[in-house]
Amino acid sequence: MLNLHPAKNARKRGQQQSIGLAIAGGGPIGGIYELGALRALDEAVEGLDMDRLDVYVGVSSGAFLAAGLANGLNTADMCRMFITDEPHGHQFRPEMFLRPAFAEYFKRAAKAPRVLADWISMLATHPLQTRLTDVLGLLGGMLPTGLFDNDSLERYLSEVLTSRGRSNDFRQLPRKLYIVAVELDTGEPVRFGAPGLDHVSVSKAVQASSALPGFYPPVEIDGRQYVDGALRRTLHASVALDEGVDLLIGINPLVPFNAARARKNGRSIPNSLIAGGLPAVLSQALRAMLQSRMLVGIAKYTQTYVNSDLLVLEPDPDDVDMFFTNVFSFASRQSLGEHAYNNTMNDLRERRVEIAAVLRRHGLRLRDEVLDDSQRNLWTGLGVKPPRRTSMTVQLRRTLDDLEHMLERR
Repeated sequence: MLNLHPAKNARKRGQQQSIGLAIAGGGPIGGIYELGALRALDEAVEGLDMDRLDVYVGVSSGAFLAAGLANGLNTADMCRMFITDEPHGHQFRPEMFLRPAFAEYFKRAAKAPRVLADWISMLATHPLQTRLTDVLGLLGGMLPTGLFDNDSLERYLSEVLTSRGRSNDFRQLPRKLYIVAVELDTGEPVRFGAPGLDHVSVSKAVQASSALPGFYPPVEIDGRQYVDGALRRTLHASVALDEGVDLLIGINPLVPFNAARARKNGRSIPNSLIAGGLPAVLSQALRAMLQSRMLVGIAKYTQTYVNSDLLVLEPDPDDVDMFFTNVFSFASRQSLGEHAYNNTMNDLRERRVEIAAVLRRHGLRLRDEVLDDSQRNLWTGLGVKPPRRTSMTVQLRRTLDDLEHMLERR
């Protein structure tokens, strides 16, 4: 689904044009979808080099991609790194997202004697006034602030950004990069990469921006605690628009799933999302909240930044693959990346005329030869053979993924 908002007062074409990219969060599944969409834009729009834009803004999983692009990693490189099974110096392992935060567990367990002492003291001094809520309040301090460890993600990204001439330092990047996180004690968003916060390493900023509360512990930087940047806004597109970009491209991978529309279009889905249990309910609630805030933000942007064209890509509301895919399966990552690529190409085809008119203002054009190539897919431009997906190979891949995941846990 492509949302296009032409500028109310676009600058003349002869003037120098700047382009910004804002990438929202969405966990591993959102990151893979965003990468497939970015690859399609890279191939379909002549003059648009996704790794040579003027401003990059990343939130949560989108921060991973923004950091790579700002460092000169092109979309083909990142597809090989995150999606294909080609040998690569920094092969991505989704299991990194699910390593238990043992250090956090031990830290909280160490508080048990003090909590027990406070509880006994409370019972001894106020036996009739002690309530269950008071006890629960004491026990709350023993609960870990996150289930999984995100230090491995920071180390992985640091390795990527310090190899082959890249930089993990905002101040040494050839292009502007902003990573948005939220300071826990104030609830305010911060822009890592901005003056005063550009001394923080890029990988540490990405770790902070993707620290989703409950899943990952807050990240301490300069004595302050930071959590996921999506808690305040979905896209944080205003960060790029404040830089005066003439064209802003935004990608939001999470939209609420419309089961009724999916059934109407003949998609096979459960009778109710509640069949998926708590994960499905939480996923739907999170998606609804994120998209609602993004729509409010876009409405404000069109009124405030009248010189900027906005092009925002999202999945369709009935996109079954985006809601039910298990991204921790390698085969699923491949199919989801290809799915996002094809969806984006279809969106560009369907609205070719109006998109071309906007792009023309910025010295860009749609490559008709790419859009009209019915044989083209994600693997064509990468020079990679498309994965075979017979029922037997898919089942074998899933079994191998499950076995590998079990061995990783052991």
